[in-house]
Amino acid sequence: MYAIVSTGGKQYRVAQGDTLRVEKIDAAVGDTVVLGQVHMVAKEDGVVVAPEALSAAKVTAEVTGHGRRKKIRVFKYKRRKNYRRTQGHRQDYTEIRIREIEA
Repeated sequence: MYAIVSTGGKQYRVAQGDTLRVEKIDAAVGDTVVLGQVHMVAKEDGVVVAPEALSAAKVTAEVTGHGRRKKIRVFKYKRRKNYRRTQGHRQDYTEIRIREIEA
């Protein structure tokens, strides 16, 4: 059984027991979060995509940690204009473990 959920503007395919890194969620380590925006649930007996059936579906996850991703370089350059700008960026993330899928 797996589900397609949205969080942080991205969609993820999750199954029970999976660990994944999503955009930062304001929750402490050890807290339980509910990912309520479920787009699809695949069960043993078929796939559920009906909006009225998915309105009651939810995915429960546990926050296992927070961190920051690897630094990326943002470099702007215009030739022959003596214009160069370098900037770095590190994106925050939350690591979660999927506990249960209810559909």
